[in-house]
Amino acid sequence: MNALESQLHYPFGDQLPAPGAALPVADGVLWLRMTLPFVLDHINLWLLRDEIDGRAGWTVVDCGIAREESRAQWEQVFATQLDGLPVLRVVVTHMHPDHIGLAHWLCTRWNAPLWISATDYHVARLNLLAAGGTGGEAAAAFFRRHGLLDEERLRQVRERRQFYPDMVDGMPQHYVRLLDGMALTIGGRRWHCISGYGHAPEHIALFSPEAGVLISGDMMLPRISTNVSVYANEPEANALQLFLDSIDKFRALPQDTLTLPAHGKPFLGLHTRVGQLHDHHRQHLAEVLEACATHGPRAAMDLLPVLFKRPLDLHQTGFAMGETVAHLHKLWFDGVLRRSLDADGVYRFALAG
Repeated sequence: MNALESQLHYPFGDQLPAPGAALPVADGVLWLRMTLPFVLDHINLWLLRDEIDGRAGWTVVDCGIAREESRAQWEQVFATQLDGLPVLRVVVTHMHPDHIGLAHWLCTRWNAPLWISATDYHVARLNLLAAGGTGGEAAAAFFRRHGLLDEERLRQVRERRQFYPDMVDGMPQHYVRLLDGMALTIGGRRWHCISGYGHAPEHIALFSPEAGVLISGDMMLPRISTNVSVYANEPEANALQLFLDSIDKFRALPQDTLTLPAHGKPFLGLHTRVGQLHDHHRQHLAEVLEACATHGPRAAMDLLPVLFKRPLDLHQTGFAMGETVAHLHKLWFDGVLRRSLDADGVYRFALAG
């Protein structure tokens, strides 16, 4: 446990649900944990006991990526954890593959509706039709514009055009729209939708005051910082400012809210974690500013070693580039840095004034 984690409390200690099994974390709330084939090797999914139109059953929150191992784990859950009851609806916090990948399969398997924000529903459908922000020609051009000039790496980025469809097996043709401030009744409790930006187009977290539980998705993680990136499909975004403004919404919730994150373990200490994330990004912004002050105009690629001290594979490099641009853009939008397009077609950032 690192120093920041020691400031949080993990009420379930080192307990983790076994693959295909569930661990109760609150009345009517079950924790599932499924494997991912990445450095970030798991995702937490949630089962909420529910009743809709007189039918008893379950609401699923988030789905895992589309692969046979995940389907097999879900089938084990269906056989052993649902008390013989059906899945009544599928709620997806946002459109990233580990959250939405099996939504179509789950909705079809149970004839259950998908509940998601309109923005993330439509962005997911677009990403199935064309390469998203991390692969394909547009992504390669975007990374080149920010200083990634190695032709072999750019070729690899172009070849990642199937990155999203390979992990998302389709989208339901219909959905129920989730909106900020909307309240869902699940199992007799009200779960309030809290929108978040900067990580995904329109992320929806769910908070139940009666249960004292926040399903935070990726907006509030206990051990790692949420990826906040600028992508090729929205190249002028101020993603980091959007993210910081979004997590401040959680300050209105009680400090002792049981937070159920998409990665890591359930924890207490919500306000503390909000403050830690602000400190983390404040430090990164200071490091970017110092590098620009010391070495002159910097492209995002120049700053990867400043913000990311470990070796990065191609998958990680894409996220790191997006996050570095997000930090540069905040300083640019704040008027602290100025941006210029140099003769080599690369954006470089220097101290303003």
